[in-house]
Amino acid sequence: METMIGKVTHYYPKISVAAVVLEDHIAKGDLIHIRGPHDDLHQSVTSIEIEHVPREEAEPGQDIGIKVTERVHAGDVVFRED
Repeated sequence: METMIGKVTHYYPKISVAAVVLEDHIAKGDLIHIRGPHDDLHQSVTSIEIEHVPREEAEPGQDIGIKVTERVHAGDVVFRED
């Protein structure tokens, strides 16, 4: 089962980071699924940053950066795998 937790707003290719606006809670160690027209990525959350400050978790409404293992695109939907 999956819960939608946010959307990708930007991808930074040099550092492999996706900027995500959250609609639900996320924490390091969560399994996520990023899906879009060109992407289908499953991975564990290893790094969360808010304004370049590392965090263990983040709440709805926050803009975060998460390290990703593959390229993603703005508009892709982020799900937490429950």
